[in-house]
Amino acid sequence: MSRRELREQIFKLLFRVEFNSLEDMPEQEKLFFEDEDAAQDQDAAYIADKFHKIQQMLPEIDRQLNEKTEGWNTERMGKVDLTILRLAVYEINCDETVPTGVAINEAVELAKKFGQDASSGFVNGILAKFA
Repeated sequence: MSRRELREQIFKLLFRVEFNSLEDMPEQEKLFFEDEDAAQDQDAAYIADKFHKIQQMLPEIDRQLNEKTEGWNTERMGKVDLTILRLAVYEINCDETVPTGVAINEAVELAKKFGQDASSGFVNGILAKFA
């Protein structure tokens, strides 16, 4: 898979966090990989590893998002937008293999694909504060 495809798969798995308790996430992860039969072993390992790292950082990522946004907080944000922002903030702050500009651009592309009409502008505006 390309990096963009891997990022999209991580987004889809991370999105499940919004609808399931932390105790249910191991089962959700198992179901995710059963559904995504196109994922090769090395791709599945990369997706799972990055997902776990992001999941561990969620309280810190949400804190950072809440500090940077004015008039918004993570509880008010749409679930798609929030998931995209969480992934991008992790990449900007914690993943040295992803340049900041790439993380922002890829987040905007995910917002165009999965979000509402205004999602890409919303995501771009918030992530610009992290750049």
